[in-house]
Amino acid sequence: MAGNPSRQGNPVTEFDTITVEHADHISWIVLDRPQAANSLSHALLQDLSAALRALRTEGAKVLGIRGAGKGFSSGYDLRDVAYADASGNHPVKDRERLQGYMDHYLEIWDHPKPIIAAVHGYCIGGATQLCTFADLTIVAEDASVGESVVPIGGGFVAPTWAPLVGARRAKEMTFLPGHRIDGRTAAEWGWANYAVPAGEVVRTAESYAERIGRMPADALRIKKLAANRAAESGNPREIAAFVAELNAMVHATPGITALRSWLADVGLKAAAHAYATGEGLPEGL
Repeated sequence: MAGNPSRQGNPVTEFDTITVEHADHISWIVLDRPQAANSLSHALLQDLSAALRALRTEGAKVLGIRGAGKGFSSGYDLRDVAYADASGNHPVKDRERLQGYMDHYLEIWDHPKPIIAAVHGYCIGGATQLCTFADLTIVAEDASVGESVVPIGGGFVAPTWAPLVGARRAKEMTFLPGHRIDGRTAAEWGWANYAVPAGEVVRTAESYAERIGRMPADALRIKKLAANRAAESGNPREIAAFVAELNAMVHATPGITALRSWLADVGLKAAAHAYATGEGLPEGL
């Protein structure tokens, strides 16, 4: 799964977990772990940031992020990124780890080029965070968008939705384990710009990229910077910081420690079923 060469003639670095594809008006970063539902591993997040850095000066005026296979992404790879340091719960190290995830997404926010997220199939947990930092999001009408089924944190994902959908809807997502909305609802709420038929997601994103690309690159950079500065008056950067701090605290609590122990005993599939159905949940958690 290698990155394709840049349209400007300089090769984009090859990656293991993503591919880079150049179309006429957009350079796509494709999350390419379909065998793992495009889950967000350390390696994928590192590849994403490396591609974003390379595409600051290479490729088209507009970038896109989409998923290979049946969906955009199932969220964090729980076997790889979701737990505290192997040495045990350490709030400071945990906060730094969690802030590292936010820093990957802030590279989307701070990127000089407009970035469009194109969502089909499913977009769960941390993948929804990624999209909140994109400049535009196009979602399939029948997409499933929402929180992780197993609530192992203290509100790491949904608070990043709040600047887009408001506090009450963000609370709806964070209070209900595994809560999902479809693409139409995601657009109505403001999490996405538009919901379109599933087969039209990529074409719609490319159509917007063509229109955006009619503008000079320098003008696009300033327009994005101006819009971001206005949005930052609502403190999305502060949100990206405090969700890491609060989750590091929650991860060290007895309840989450017990939940992790139970999860290790029963396995992710059984735990997900228990939270989805309300049957078999451990008492006291």
